[in-house]
Amino acid sequence: MKAYLANGLFSLGDRYVNEALARQLREALPELVLYVPQENPAINDKSAFAASEAIASADLEALTASDVLVAVLDGVEIDAGVAAEIGVFSTFNRPIIGVFTDVRQQGTTHPEKLAILQQDPTENQFVYRNLFVIGLIKQNGVIVSSIEEAVKAVKAVI
Repeated sequence: MKAYLANGLFSLGDRYVNEALARQLREALPELVLYVPQENPAINDKSAFAASEAIASADLEALTASDVLVAVLDGVEIDAGVAAEIGVFSTFNRPIIGVFTDVRQQGTTHPEKLAILQQDPTENQFVYRNLFVIGLIKQNGVIVSSIEEAVKAVKAVI
């Protein structure tokens, strides 16, 4: 079984999340062959040079070979590269596990949060994600709210 881990990889926080998620997936599923773009120095050594075509080719090859996509949806918006990877992978009709850990998901039934949203949409207490991208994930996958849940979801696919 092969998997592809999609997330931003330029900030310290993103790299830590990628390392933690990759570590937990590999520990729980030793048979899993996991591609993590930040671990590919041929295209992600930022002190060197990699043309956009080389980056696209390497990632497309790994996406095509993967049985499941694990995509981190955190951040101000879904990372543009992650959204593109979700779009490409969705055309394969293979499972996508979205990992969305934003704490603003909590309290979605809180009456005051719902009431203020109806009165003033600028008081939105929740977080928005692009519905096209979310729809692509839900067509063949799930969205989970923790690394532990992501590991369980990948296990279920295997």
